[in-house]
Amino acid sequence: MAAAAPGGSVAGLCPLLLLLPLLPGRAAALPGMLQPRDTPSRERKELGGLWSFRADLSPGRDAGFAQRWYRQPLRQTGPVIDMPVPASFNDMTQDPSLENYIGWVWYEKEVLLPARWLQDSPSTRVVLRFGSAHYYSIVWVNGVQVVEHEGGHLPFEADISSIVQGSPGTLCRVTVALNNTLTPHTLPPGSIQYMTDKTRYPKNYFVQNTRFDFFNYAGIHRPVVLYTTPSAYIDDITVTTTSSEHVAMVQYQVSVVGSTAYSLSLSLRDQEGKVVATGDGPEGELKVLNPNLWWPYLMHENPGYLYSLEVKMQAQVEGALLEDVYTLPVGIRTVHVTSTQFLINGRPFYFHGVNKHEDSDIRGKGLDWALIMKDFNLLRWLGANSFRTSHYPYAEEIMDLCDAYGIVVIDECPGVGIKLPESFGNKSLQHHLAVMEELIRRDKNRPSVVMWSVANEPASELPPAGFYFKTVIAHTKALDPSRPVTFVTEANYALDRGAPYVDVICVNSYFSWYHDPGHLEVIPLQLTAQFENWYKTYQKPIIQSEYGADSVPGLHSDPPLMFSEEYQKAMLKEYHAVFDKKRKEYVIGELIWNFADFMTNQGTTRVLGNKKGIFTRQRQPKAAAFVLRERYWKIANESSCLPPVITSHALFLK
Repeated sequence: MAAAAPGGSVAGLCPLLLLLPLLPGRAAALPGMLQPRDTPSRERKELGGLWSFRADLSPGRDAGFAQRWYRQPLRQTGPVIDMPVPASFNDMTQDPSLENYIGWVWYEKEVLLPARWLQDSPSTRVVLRFGSAHYYSIVWVNGVQVVEHEGGHLPFEADISSIVQGSPGTLCRVTVALNNTLTPHTLPPGSIQYMTDKTRYPKNYFVQNTRFDFFNYAGIHRPVVLYTTPSAYIDDITVTTTSSEHVAMVQYQVSVVGSTAYSLSLSLRDQEGKVVATGDGPEGELKVLNPNLWWPYLMHENPGYLYSLEVKMQAQVEGALLEDVYTLPVGIRTVHVTSTQFLINGRPFYFHGVNKHEDSDIRGKGLDWALIMKDFNLLRWLGANSFRTSHYPYAEEIMDLCDAYGIVVIDECPGVGIKLPESFGNKSLQHHLAVMEELIRRDKNRPSVVMWSVANEPASELPPAGFYFKTVIAHTKALDPSRPVTFVTEANYALDRGAPYVDVICVNSYFSWYHDPGHLEVIPLQLTAQFENWYKTYQKPIIQSEYGADSVPGLHSDPPLMFSEEYQKAMLKEYHAVFDKKRKEYVIGELIWNFADFMTNQGTTRVLGNKKGIFTRQRQPKAAAFVLRERYWKIANESSCLPPVITSHALFLK
């Protein structure tokens, strides 16, 4: 990409290469990040639609800060275009410079607030929340900076009550400066390379390098909402569950902000609205008799069973009685790992699923409800019971459906491409710990999330990787002792310095593709040796977390040749034969790479992206999808507690 070199600084940040300070110590707990919901005491206003947009094309990418674009409407400081939110900006225009733009872009939205939000200003709190924005965000409201956030896949918010309630009228102008630059210390990491040979490159030419194989889409990718709470409010709720044959216990902790004089009452309701348990106070335990457990898809006739935990707070604030109500979906289930099994509710669970990406035509990584529903319908058609959020946390809306449909999730942080030694230093480590805190804060109450993944394919054979992953995994377990922790490796079993600290071995391999390309006959020997070496060394259950082959839709070859649909089918069948032997012992799962084709950076091995999907980017099945469908439904029939024969239509819709 041709662009000018960065220059200048704003708020301690170089406009292009973000010079982020070391994060503070991990002692202080983060405030809550409850998903915004409409309740009797809370309202939401969605800010999706068209926003004003401008990429800062100045030589230093810093004109927006130098000229203080946030002080007035963006249209008054220069030309703007309409940009949809949520969406990536890269594919929205015919401008190739925007497709590969690196640096600061600016978004703005003017919105009218309901008068009632302002009339009761002493007792009403107004919050601005972003589901995610990639990568580094600075946000102003009516020209006043309200929040900064690093990271492209997790929510952040700001209390803007004092700004909007102190302004004349009800107009609220939200301005966002967004930078997609990746450095060795971001998650995911990257680096800027300057091309200094003036005989080959224009002046100040640079490119963004990354060590991961998906396109670095940027923009406001998830919903932006304004929501209200009372000035004293329920800040956070933490739920864990245990169960025996006829009794379940729901342990809870509730934090309240804004008052010390408050009371809390809790009611747990089943899906018919019947109250099955009640409690009071900021922490305690609810006893549920004959509970309906949360079961994975195809493991029970009623998968994804969710109770509703209604929390009511009453608080005294300056002589006034305020009430806040929040309802949290709760699934009752347990997770346990042995040396050979993964148990959900005490029963062996076998992961037969996929790896995915948030990726599609035009919108990039922007949230799209039609696409989400198509993907879930395809997952259930396929007979998939699980997926990994490769290689970053997915939208809350997707996670909600996993909870409701019984789709099991390995929840992965954006720790992909950690390859360089400098990405294992203290600065990177501190940020990684903070990201795990944000991820667990968001997803800790989800029954679908059964395991945390702290990285994908890091250079875990490097000397500093041992301390690095020991620290990250210990921190993750301290934040959430109820779930196992893993990371996904491609390192040699004898050299991996992080594997001693995980609960489950997740290993990626591409025999006959990246190794011995075209030689399907090597798969049985090499894959069997892989499993036996890992298990002999660590005595931990193993998931084949990635395997697969590229196939170009409509390209056929018999005998099978690479990139044909027949070769992709043949590779899968060779892997499956070994899986079937080893899942009788200690292999507990298989996740195909990938669910659908997805976009990558341009390169000589990528023709409009990665073609390892069993579905095309437009969600049409390749031949391999039918192979996998037959296999997954067969496995489901073998392991289900349902009647012996399940058709592919049974349990498809709840």
